[in-house]
Amino acid sequence: MSAYLVKRLLLAVPVLLGVSLVVFTMIRFIPGDPAQLMAGQAATAEVVRQIRESLGLDRPLPIQYAIFIGNLLKGDLGRSLFNSAPVVEELAQRFPRTVRLALASMVVASLIGIPAGILSATRHLSWLDSLVMVIALAGVSMPVFWLGLNLILIFAVRLHWLPAIGHETWRHLILPSVTLGAASAAIIARMTRSSMLEVLRQDYVRTARAKGLAEPSVVRRHALRNALIPVVTVVGLQLGTLLSGAVLTESVFAWPGVGRLLVDAVLARDYPVIQGAVLLISTTFVALNVLVDMVYAALDPRIRYE
Repeated sequence: MSAYLVKRLLLAVPVLLGVSLVVFTMIRFIPGDPAQLMAGQAATAEVVRQIRESLGLDRPLPIQYAIFIGNLLKGDLGRSLFNSAPVVEELAQRFPRTVRLALASMVVASLIGIPAGILSATRHLSWLDSLVMVIALAGVSMPVFWLGLNLILIFAVRLHWLPAIGHETWRHLILPSVTLGAASAAIIARMTRSSMLEVLRQDYVRTARAKGLAEPSVVRRHALRNALIPVVTVVGLQLGTLLSGAVLTESVFAWPGVGRLLVDAVLARDYPVIQGAVLLISTTFVALNVLVDMVYAALDPRIRYE
């Protein structure tokens, strides 16, 4: 296992370098000039030129990228072009809030999706199975911003049960976590159902039933653990997706996380913040994939990494 982890970490280095190169190049093609935005529309060309020189934006792109990588190896992601705050500090302040939202959303998604998938599989081809799949299809198809706005309208504006924006208390977490977890719950439910149906058709499950075991015991002790392996894959990938896909949810609920920071940085053409946020999200995705592989071995003793 140790050798496998070292190998995965080494393979992550070129992946993250590739991500940094793609992001560095693409954001340079975003319409708009950061120097012009900082100087204002009434600024003269000389003022804009001086700002570009002070920011190093007048240098060739390969040199700018080399400087960025050199600073990155030293743990320096640069400073924001607009408030001069270190990007590392900005991300350190925002990332825990995004993690909290993503974990809460994944708890919501798992508590809804896994039981719904098990129920659908054990009631295969019944009206309950069809109902669960219709709801899952609706959950996947529902736009995040549309669901978020409707939850605000119902629970915050009309019923006054929950706050619409902010992050100070656990009550502020409910609406955004439900909004963000709805689509993931639908995906987890569909995968759990598919995996459970495959396992329930196996010979050892039929043998357990033939021995007289109660159906709940057969499902819980013999089928569920083996069915969870593909579900763990989906949960891990969905958690990474929630961390990177919280942009719309954080914008709708004014949640001050990395997603909101990334949106503001794109609108302001704040290159260092965009690069730092994308690299942080990519690194988190890679780490989650490694963690999922480790969970595989815990769920199935037959799995070994050489």
